[in-house]
Amino acid sequence: MTFTGKATYSAGTDLPELAEDVSDIIGIVSPHETPLLDFLGDPRRVATNTIHEWIEDSLIPNTDKIDQSSFSPDALSDTTIKVDNAGRFRIGDLVQPAGTGEVWLVTDIITDTLTVVRGYGGTTAASVTNNQDLHILGNAALEGEDAAAARFTSRVRKQNYTQIFTETIRVSGTMQAARQHGIDDEADYQKAERLREMLRDLENTVINGVAAASNPQGSSTVRRTMNGIVQSISTNVLTPGTGTIPDGGGTSQDVLTEEVLNAALRTVWESSSGSVDTLVMNATQKRALNDFILTERRYAPDDETMKNVVSVYESDFGVCRVVMTRWAPADTVLLLDSSRVSVMPMAGRSFFYQPLGATGDAINGQLIGEYTLEFRNENAHAVLSGLSTTGD
Repeated sequence: MTFTGKATYSAGTDLPELAEDVSDIIGIVSPHETPLLDFLGDPRRVATNTIHEWIEDSLIPNTDKIDQSSFSPDALSDTTIKVDNAGRFRIGDLVQPAGTGEVWLVTDIITDTLTVVRGYGGTTAASVTNNQDLHILGNAALEGEDAAAARFTSRVRKQNYTQIFTETIRVSGTMQAARQHGIDDEADYQKAERLREMLRDLENTVINGVAAASNPQGSSTVRRTMNGIVQSISTNVLTPGTGTIPDGGGTSQDVLTEEVLNAALRTVWESSSGSVDTLVMNATQKRALNDFILTERRYAPDDETMKNVVSVYESDFGVCRVVMTRWAPADTVLLLDSSRVSVMPMAGRSFFYQPLGATGDAINGQLIGEYTLEFRNENAHAVLSGLSTTGD
């Protein structure tokens, strides 16, 4: 028999007696994670000026290049060799041209020209060419001779600029007083949401930010912005297939392969004493990195889990933690020495909430943070760009 009494469906969907059933859980799916900031952690220092500076130094280089366009017919008997930087050499230096077993002894230096003994110590003389690398093995002093002239390097200042991040909240008095689904305090909820956005933007700026070309310290009309990691690297800017790095022998010159990555790591190793310990990349390049182990995976018959993830990459040039972030350019891998990277706030201006004066029946406030990137010894890092973005 059909039910004729009062039921929940008697008045359709608008039955006023029934209370709404709304979950107190609010779901947010918008990307907001900051894996690079999480990995770098809190800085040991804070910035105390809008122009943040640090000091870098270097040793006197022990390499140089030949700067000479013409040689004798066999290039084996030339004893005067022009070089790019004669100040790097001293009389008594033992020098070896790259790619040869020959050693020279420097006997005189005039302006930009070395006078050398070829085939020193019985080594075999070899042909040399313009722009060939020269390696200074070391200096041999005469017993009892006077001290040589002092040599030194000059320390240099590097700098970046602080950038102000702000968000404003404004909640009406009525909205604040009204009962909400899933939250107890609308103003606090807005603060938390805007803070997530600001952290997201900070990581994006740390990677991709660019300082103003003119008046970068800012003014009443120029917004002060910081240089990010990509913009800060100038020495080791590497692109497969362009001569800056081997193509890796893959199906395409721009595919991230193990050979390409190792060549990039080696480039940093050769140009500095930096120890790359962090690889930062987008999901596209992370999938390419995972494919390094594609042909090496082995499974037993009873294995039920397939794993194709590379979280740490270990090579001859160090152990690297892999950080995947949405904010890295899709065609780029950043090779970083994390000990030389610091994201620091201006003193007293890490993200905080500042109430604003009431201008009506509303709660007004502003979230503020001022940060900069300290990126020391840029040649201890590298950016590997121009990689294929068509992978999985």
